[in-house]
Amino acid sequence: MSVQLVIILAYFAISVVVGLIMSRGTNTASIFHGTQLGVAAIVCASAGEWLGGTATTGVSEYGFLYGLSGAWYTIANGLGVLFLGLFFAKLYRSIGKMTVPGIIEHIFGKRAQVISSLILVFVMIAVGMSQVIAAGKFGQALLGIDFRITALAFTVIFISYTWFGGMKAVSSTNTMHLFVMYGGVIAAVVMLIQKVGGWEGFLAGVHDVEAAHGGSYLSMTSIGFPKISSWIIASLLGACTAQAGIQPVLASRDIPTARKACIYTAMVTAPFGLLTATIGLIARVLSNQGLLLDKTGSVLTDGKMALTSIMLSLPPLVGGLVLAAELAAILSTASPIILAAGTLLTKDYYQVKINPQAGDREVLRVSKITTALSGVICCVGAIALVENNNVLDLVYSAYSIRGALFIVLVFGFFWKKASEEGACISMIVTTIVAVCWVGFKLAFGHYPLAPWFTETYAAVLTAAVTMILASRRAQPGRVENRR
Repeated sequence: MSVQLVIILAYFAISVVVGLIMSRGTNTASIFHGTQLGVAAIVCASAGEWLGGTATTGVSEYGFLYGLSGAWYTIANGLGVLFLGLFFAKLYRSIGKMTVPGIIEHIFGKRAQVISSLILVFVMIAVGMSQVIAAGKFGQALLGIDFRITALAFTVIFISYTWFGGMKAVSSTNTMHLFVMYGGVIAAVVMLIQKVGGWEGFLAGVHDVEAAHGGSYLSMTSIGFPKISSWIIASLLGACTAQAGIQPVLASRDIPTARKACIYTAMVTAPFGLLTATIGLIARVLSNQGLLLDKTGSVLTDGKMALTSIMLSLPPLVGGLVLAAELAAILSTASPIILAAGTLLTKDYYQVKINPQAGDREVLRVSKITTALSGVICCVGAIALVENNNVLDLVYSAYSIRGALFIVLVFGFFWKKASEEGACISMIVTTIVAVCWVGFKLAFGHYPLAPWFTETYAAVLTAAVTMILASRRAQPGRVENRR
């Protein structure tokens, strides 16, 4: 058994043990979903929403393909969380709800709550599937065994400790994951820079890549303005409706804690992509020099395998520690994602449509079942969609829907004519448009109207237009829930 594999298995075991230890005392639904959290717990739990498999394997893939500009993925996420903290954390926390659909219900009503809940569950599942895909690819590259087996194994791990410990387990394990992630990738960058001949050797290697393939790999704009702007817009809007990231904030002990935690989370999130994009770029340099090989012994050309392949080229102990950091990133997102999906299904669907009189013990039982079910669906979907060409595009198509829901919320907060009918129609139509927009690109290779008019622009514009038109035609005398 290799040193890397021993380290990975040990980290698996430690994660499960920490999660199970923290499950003690999780005997009520409120504790399971999160309550009275401090700044550190919120930062660690929330950061997992933003620093997952896509921030490691995905951004390193973009670093391999485009250079440092792939870092805009996490920079955009950091800007989104900062936006949430500065402008909406106080408002959200003052409403006293545990979920984003709960906030929507506070403004519009229960019908809008149920619709937004189902849409956000769809979004959570899409993001969760991307994490399972990243986990499966990770295991496949490391162990050389079937993707389905590794995806299933990872899913069992993060379902197990989330099932038992809920938010306490997520916060505790994510604290460990966060330190391992940053420590691992920083160590990797330092050693890999030395591996290519120091800073001068790295710059010379990048120059050779640019000469061979074109492009400007050290530029922060080489990935293209449409992609960067789409990421930023989706993150600014989506961070304000990201249940997995917002749930710890809504569970904060008070408003100042919520705002402070958002700002710190942004500071933790934004720089991470610069490190993983740099690793991807170094992988491209080594590949261009014929020094980075894949599992078959051929020169690596698949950016999806860049991070894992380059880690296996390092000394076993160091490579194993950095691979543990990659595993930590995946687990840190997968757990809060399935917890958030389970919370949405329980609090905004089960308790609203199926059993409004459910007692605490029943709510806790259903919460655990829906959390586990969300993990299973993520695994099944990942296995079915593993051949999707770009995991990040899959995630951001879901983020676009989430961002459009924020447009509906803004109208509800600041436009007196906003109606429940308008909110419901806007959410449904926007979801259909966003999905069709992505489907069109997958089918024809380009977006319907223009190359730069991504699903983010389409979703946001559709949300605003349909909200205005549908609200204006709504009958007067609607139920007004605004405070």
